[in-house]
Amino acid sequence: MNDAQPSFPFARRCPFGPPDEYARLRAEEPVSTVVTPGGGTAWLVTRYDDVRAILSDTDFSSDARRPGFPAMQPELRQLFDDPPFVRKDPPQHTLERRTLIQEFTVKRMKALRPGVQATVNDLIDGLLRATPPVDLVEAFALPVPSLVISRLLGVPYADHAFFESRTRTMLGRSTTPEQFSTATRELFSYMNELIGTKQREPTDDLMGRLISTHMEPAGQLSRQTVLKMCTLLLQAGHETTANMIALGTLALLQDRALLTAVQADPEMLPPTIEEMLRVFSIADLGPARVATRDIEIGGTLIHAGDGVMPLLAAANADPVAFSDPDVLDPRRDGRHHIAFGHGVHQCLGQNLARMELEVVFSTLFERIPTLRLAVPVEDLPLKNDGAFGLYELPVTWHSADT
Repeated sequence: MNDAQPSFPFARRCPFGPPDEYARLRAEEPVSTVVTPGGGTAWLVTRYDDVRAILSDTDFSSDARRPGFPAMQPELRQLFDDPPFVRKDPPQHTLERRTLIQEFTVKRMKALRPGVQATVNDLIDGLLRATPPVDLVEAFALPVPSLVISRLLGVPYADHAFFESRTRTMLGRSTTPEQFSTATRELFSYMNELIGTKQREPTDDLMGRLISTHMEPAGQLSRQTVLKMCTLLLQAGHETTANMIALGTLALLQDRALLTAVQADPEMLPPTIEEMLRVFSIADLGPARVATRDIEIGGTLIHAGDGVMPLLAAANADPVAFSDPDVLDPRRDGRHHIAFGHGVHQCLGQNLARMELEVVFSTLFERIPTLRLAVPVEDLPLKNDGAFGLYELPVTWHSADT
C-alpha cells in the first residue's frame, strides 16, 4: 500500500453528488489506500467495472469476522462474533437470506402497497394540519418507512422514538464506544423481549413467521440469529428509505421542470427514482470486503487479508458507465446502477424501497403542489453517517393546499 494514506471517509459537501475526492481517485488512482476510522488501512475502489467485479467475486469475503475486514465504525467489532447475515458468506448467508426472500418479492410489495398508500395519506393529512414551515424529515420522511417496517416486522410503532434514536446512535460517526455499546445493548434487549412475547403469543407478521417457522427448535436458526436479522431489518428499513425520501424531495423541489414532467407523465416516475438511487447512492460504504487470496483489481495487486471498500457512489458516478453522471436524467437507461449493491449480497429490501418511494413522490406533490424549501439549499444540514442524507428539510406551502 502507498505511504501517503488519507483518512477515510470523505465528507460529502453537496447533497447532489459524492465527495469531490471520488472523481480524482477514479481518474488518477482508481485503486488507492486510506486510513479507516479504526486506524487500519483499506483499499478504495472507485471505477464502476472494478466495483462490480469485486461485488460478484467470491474471493472477496463479506464475513466481518475475518482479520482485515474494514469496519468503518470500530465499535461494530463487538457484533462480529455472530454478525448479521449481510456480514456473512455463503452458505450461511444463503441459508439466512432464503428465509426472508418471500417477504420482499414484487408480488408481496403489490399486496402491501394499499397500506403504504394509506400511511402516506395519513401523514400528509397531518402535515396539512400543521402551520408551515415544517421539518419534512421529522414529520414525513422518517415516519413513512418507520411505520411501514414496523408493521411489516410486527414491531410496535409506539416505540419508534426508542428504536430510531438507538439506530442514529449506532450509525453516527461521532458516537463514542460507550454510547454505541449502550445503544446496541438496549436495542437488542428490546428486540429480544419482543421475540419472547411473540413466542408466547404468535403473530402473523415477518417476525412472527420467522420465530414460528425458522427459529429453533422448529427451524434451523438460533434465537440470536433471528434477533440480529430482525434488528438489521428494522434499522435498515427505516433509516435508508427516510434518507432517500428527503433527498428525492429536495431534488424535485430544485428541478421544477423534472417535477412537472413527472406529474404530467406518471410513467416517468420509476426511472426518475432509479436516477435518484444512482445519484445519491446513500449506502455508499455498505459493501465492505476482505480479500481471501492475492488478486489483481484494476491493475493493482491486492493481497489476501487486505480490506477493500468498493464505493457505490463513486461507481455510480463513473462517466464510463453513465454519460454526464452528475445529471439526474430519467431518460437514460440507468437500470444497471449499483445503488443496492450487486451479486449475492444485493439489497434484500430494494423492492420495498422502490414501492415506498413511488407512493411517496406520486402522492406528496399531488396533494401539496406548492411545496417548496423554507431555507436556502446551502443551509441544509447534511448527514454523513452510516448512510448519507439530510438531518432536516424545512419546507413550506401555500395555505390553499389545505
